[in-house]
Amino acid sequence: GKSPFNVVYLHGLVRAADGTKMSKTKGNVVDPLGTVAEFGADSLRYSLVTGVTPGQDIPLNMEKIAANRQFANKLWNCCKFVTDSALKDVDEEEMAALGVDGSISAEEYNSLPLPERYIISKCHTLVADVTKDIEKYQLGSAGSKIYEFLWDQYADWYIEISKTRLYEGNGGTPEEAKYARRVLVYILDTSLRLLHPYMPFVTEQLWHHLPRKSPSESQAAHSLMLANWPQMNDDEPLITDDNAVSTFECFQALTRSIRNARAEYNVEQGKKISATIIASGALKDMIEAELKSLVLLAKLDPEQVSVYDSGSDEAKEAAAVESVQLVLQDGVEAYLPLAGMIDPEKERKRLEKKSQKLGKEIEKLSGRLISKGFVEKAPEALVEKARAELKELEDQAAKIQAGL
Repeated sequence: GKSPFNVVYLHGLVRAADGTKMSKTKGNVVDPLGTVAEFGADSLRYSLVTGVTPGQDIPLNMEKIAANRQFANKLWNCCKFVTDSALKDVDEEEMAALGVDGSISAEEYNSLPLPERYIISKCHTLVADVTKDIEKYQLGSAGSKIYEFLWDQYADWYIEISKTRLYEGNGGTPEEAKYARRVLVYILDTSLRLLHPYMPFVTEQLWHHLPRKSPSESQAAHSLMLANWPQMNDDEPLITDDNAVSTFECFQALTRSIRNARAEYNVEQGKKISATIIASGALKDMIEAELKSLVLLAKLDPEQVSVYDSGSDEAKEAAAVESVQLVLQDGVEAYLPLAGMIDPEKERKRLEKKSQKLGKEIEKLSGRLISKGFVEKAPEALVEKARAELKELEDQAAKIQAGL
C-alpha cells in the first residue's frame, strides 16, 4: 500500500478555558458548530492553530476567539479602505498593473519614499520568518507574527500614512497616490497569501476584491488557494533594508512621544498643537520629507511646525521657550510649547477640582490610620497597604499643588 501522509503533526489536547478536560458531566464541552455560528469558522480555526505550543495542551478561550473575530473584521476594513477609497476612480490600465504576480524589484523598491520602503521591508522580513516557522511546524508563532504585522504595522501605521499620499487635502500628489496604491495592494495581497492557511474563508473572499493578474494555464481555478506563496525560492530572499527600518522607527518614536505628551497633558483630542523638531543629517531630511505624515499622526498644526538643525540658533530659541521637551534616539528632540497645549484657566480649574477630590480621600484615609481601633485590630498587611495608599495620594496632591 501507499502511505497516505508524509508528516503527521501531533498537538496537545484541546481543553476548556480553565484548563480542565472537557466533559459532558462537567458541562464544559464547547460545541464547535455553535462556536462557528457565533464567531465564524476562521476565528475558531485561527484561535486553535495559534494556540498550539509544542508539548502543551490548548485551552479554548471564548474571549480569544472573539478577539480573533475582531481581527477578521480589521482585515475586512483594511481591504475595504484599499478597494473603496484608495482604488476609487482608478483607470483600467493602472488597475491591471496593480495585480501582484511577484515580489517588488530592487529598482522599484529603491525609488520609493521611506515609509513605503519600511513597510515593504517589514513585510518581506515577515514572509521569511513565517516561511521558516511553518517549515519548522512552529504554526502558532507564524500566525501570531502575521496578526501583529497586519494590525500594528500595516493598519496602524502605513494605512494612516497613505492618507497623506492619496488625498489632496492632506498634501498628496497624483504621483504619491500612485505609489501608495501600489504598496497598499502589494502588502495586503502578500499578507492574505500568508494568512490563507489560517483563515482560508475570509482571505479568499477578500483576495477576489483586489486587482489580480490573469491565472496561469496550469491553474484549475483563479483562487488564492492555488496562488503562489510570496517566497517561492529560498535562494533568492526578498529585498529588505535595515537602514530604512531603523530610520522609520525613529519617526515612529517621535510620533509616539508627541502622542504620549498630549495624553499626559490632557490635550483635547481634536486640538492641533505646535511643535519644534530638532535633528541633524539624514534624520532631519527624513522628518522634513515626512512632515505632513507627522502632522497627521501627531495632530500638529501645520502652520506651527518647524524643523531645525541641532545646535542652531533656532534650536536654542526653541529650548528657551517654556515647553515640554521630548528627547529621543540619535539626537532627535521635540519641543511642544505649553501655551499651545493647554488652556491655562481650564487646566487650573481641572487641577483645583482634582486637588479637592484628593484632599477628601487623604482626610478619609488619614482618619482610618489615626484610629487606634483600625491600627490595632486590622491585619498588619492591610494597615501597610493603607499607609502606602496615603503616601501615593499625598504625592499626587503635592504634584498638583506644584502645577497650580
